Amino acid sequence: MEKFSSLARFKSSCPFLGGTKTSTLRALSSTISPRFSSISQLTEQAVNCPIMGPALVMRSTQMVAGYASIAGQADVQKIHHSKGIFPGTSVSEADISKCPHASAARAAARMADDLASASTTKAPEAKPEVLSTAQKAAAAGCPFHKAAATAKEQPAKSPVMTETQTTPATSDVYNYDKFYAVELEKKHKDQSYRYFNNINRLATKFPIAHTASVKEEVQVWCANDYLGMGNNPVVLETTHRALDKYGAGAGGTRNIAGNSAMHLGLERELATLHRKDSALVFSSCYVANDATLSTLGSKLPGCVYFSDASNHASMIQGIRHSGAKKEIFKHNDLDDLEAKLQKYPKDTPKIIAFESVYSMCGSIGPIKEICDLAKKYGALTFLDEVHAVGLYGPRGAGVAEHLDWESQMMAGQSSEPIKDSVMDRIDMITGTLGKAYGNVGGYVAGSRDLIDMIRSYAPGFIFTTSLPPATVAGARASIIYQKHCIGDRALKQVNVRNVKERFAALDIPVVPGPSHIVPVLVGDAGLAKAASDKLLHQYGIYVQAINFPTVAVGEERLRVTVTPRHTAEQIDGLIAAMDAVFTELNINRISEWTKLGGRANVGTGKENVEPIWSDAQINIAGEPRTLHDGEIPFVDVNAVQIVRKSFEGLLGAVGSETERKVEAVELSEAERKVEAVLMTGAVEHIAGALAKKVKAPQTPVNPIALPVAPTVEVSA
Repeated sequence: MEKFSSLARFKSSCPFLGGTKTSTLRALSSTISPRFSSISQLTEQAVNCPIMGPALVMRSTQMVAGYASIAGQADVQKIHHSKGIFPGTSVSEADISKCPHASAARAAARMADDLASASTTKAPEAKPEVLSTAQKAAAAGCPFHKAAATAKEQPAKSPVMTETQTTPATSDVYNYDKFYAVELEKKHKDQSYRYFNNINRLATKFPIAHTASVKEEVQVWCANDYLGMGNNPVVLETTHRALDKYGAGAGGTRNIAGNSAMHLGLERELATLHRKDSALVFSSCYVANDATLSTLGSKLPGCVYFSDASNHASMIQGIRHSGAKKEIFKHNDLDDLEAKLQKYPKDTPKIIAFESVYSMCGSIGPIKEICDLAKKYGALTFLDEVHAVGLYGPRGAGVAEHLDWESQMMAGQSSEPIKDSVMDRIDMITGTLGKAYGNVGGYVAGSRDLIDMIRSYAPGFIFTTSLPPATVAGARASIIYQKHCIGDRALKQVNVRNVKERFAALDIPVVPGPSHIVPVLVGDAGLAKAASDKLLHQYGIYVQAINFPTVAVGEERLRVTVTPRHTAEQIDGLIAAMDAVFTELNINRISEWTKLGGRANVGTGKENVEPIWSDAQINIAGEPRTLHDGEIPFVDVNAVQIVRKSFEGLLGAVGSETERKVEAVELSEAERKVEAVLMTGAVEHIAGALAKKVKAPQTPVNPIALPVAPTVEVSA
């Protein structure tokens, strides 16, 4: 009843609607009533209509009753557990908000109360008898339903603060709790409210996780641990060793007690990865982007930012916090970018901020061409490689490295820049340690003075506790490993191609792109959430729904992440489950989007996009093959040894102490066996000497199992 589009049908028959301008109706329908927070100004006016008023009240009563019946169904407990909420002795506001039917029922009850109150001249508080609508929502099957309605039924109390009362109930004090509830209700109403599933990834079973119940296991198909490095054996080994030696925390900010050899070593590793002078590590790449962009924009006089329309929220926030002027150019549109650059003198400080891989659509930025424009118009370049580091390039430095594959590969592990290469032409590169590298943290790499300036001025770096040494060690181990092992990212590309091709064969829409991102288009927030829930609860497949504001309204999707550790059998299960869910929920397929004119480049004839990884590049890894259930994932022994060697100065040789302990136990056992043989032989010798008789040949003594040099195994 709040949707403006439905009013057009009644304009000819209703004097009020017919005599009101369309613009006025639109404004009234989109503005919340100042007296009743759950309805619009238009609805407030409509309740006084002799026709519409009773219809609104009847419909609201039906809605309350409907939610009550839903809450009483037998599967309500399963719904609660899937949202990570469990009925206990007390029910919080957060629990009510997470419960889908309780929050909706509370909203319906609130709307019913407001409608009843709006039809009189009195304020809502003067009509206690109409609160019976909330009671109808308190179905027996849902304790959260009961709590929501009970809270509504509580009589007015004197304005005395208690432990659970955060806002005094007085007319002269702002009602903060009501404000929170209204804001949350907006999210529920437009279906953008975020539900977090309880997913606990298992280190020894990647990509398997258990849910809130440790006995219920599901396959994870949406994590950003793109290569499974979060449980790579040498990463875990290095993290454990650093934890045992340096403890759990960093001890403070980098300026106070948190600047360790581990942090400096990681920053040298990152600088070498991108062949830059320096790098700076942050607690996340969100912070790295925000701190770098806000600091530069506020310090460069008259700076103007040129930001891609699809940039990540961290970049948008950094530019906003800088206070600098900004120009937003159409996504990957070089003509639009140049048109905006032309508006400013060449000596005006400019920064072009963009990404290499855009994570929600899978497109790749035109990095080389943007560098050309930056040179032409005197701009700096800021490249976010968050969804590319570890996944592209011969050493995993990202798309900028990948674009000059041959020359970058020939340069090997040198830290020296390759002059005029794409990566060399980028002034600032940011990346994350929390995706392909399977850890946590972010960074920026660039020239020595640039990094030193950010280090000296950025509050997001100066005033934040630094990452723990063990975390930093694990991140560095992951980077070193991927620098020397191309197999993981090559196999990932093989699996991604397989999934994309099989989805296309079933007419399942994937937003086309040349990267590893597999965005399955749904096109509706409610359907996307329903599809995600159905995949999880019926098929044991976890794929999170992506809704507004992460993607545009009408372009909601399921973002599938395919890793090198997913097996052929798991891929088969994903394809079959997705096909079934699309059929069960009647979600549009490619052919249907084509009839509708297309959406998000699906159904527009742009589906065939050449992947950025070529067959030749993939086959450098030796024609990687998808794993099957029960097979042990490949671990590059050479890369493991290089990682271990890199940490010997701080952590010592791997296994030196452990191996000595093992060797001592084994030698002790060997000595025992030798002694036993010695004593047996001596007794036999004495017995033989005393008997002076020829005896039957003795059974040969079993050979002694002498200990061999112990080794430390690396298993997946």
